[in-house]
Amino acid sequence: MPHILCKQNSIVNHFIAELRNVDVQNDRMRFRRNLERIGEIAAFEISKTFDYIQTEVTTPLGIATVSLMAEQPILATILRAGLPLHNGLLNYFDQADNGFISAYRRHRKDGTFDIHLEYVAAPPIDNRILILCDPMLATGQSLVLTYKALLLSGKPKHTHIVAGIASVQGVNHVKAHLPENVTIWCGDVDEELTSKSYIVPGLGDAGDLAYGNKR
Repeated sequence: MPHILCKQNSIVNHFIAELRNVDVQNDRMRFRRNLERIGEIAAFEISKTFDYIQTEVTTPLGIATVSLMAEQPILATILRAGLPLHNGLLNYFDQADNGFISAYRRHRKDGTFDIHLEYVAAPPIDNRILILCDPMLATGQSLVLTYKALLLSGKPKHTHIVAGIASVQGVNHVKAHLPENVTIWCGDVDEELTSKSYIVPGLGDAGDLAYGNKR
């Protein structure tokens, strides 16, 4: 099962409530900042799963022994809606390498759609920790295709997927099509998808709310 951040009562519930709230979410700066906050909280939780090494740090008065991450992860996001969430992760993993993927739905007249990838830029990820984020994990199709495209840059030793809101169907699709060394982190998980594959109750179109309506 995915790690659902709002299952334990915390300040993250307030951020998710504002993302969903029609009276609040039209403030684009606030919407982007709340996605960013979800990324920051996810980064903190994910960091607990990493390996650490004892390191000595010189202070003005002596030597302190601290535990530091053994390696930096690679952060990757799906453009454009994923940028605020990605930025939250980058605020915490500020030395990480980054990858960017352009994926979008191409709709047909009958309401169905295909997922198209147009741009993939990623560092070598072989045997690295990969954190892949997308604010809305709806059907899960674009995320699975994105993961497979990233495999051209190597095979990660572990992948963490971060979503603001996910659907049960999307989570199940990811679990069915990605390897076992994948962990899913979500702000919340909703039960329903519309006929156009929007999450219900969800929060609407994250990309449009963050950056304005597209054609």
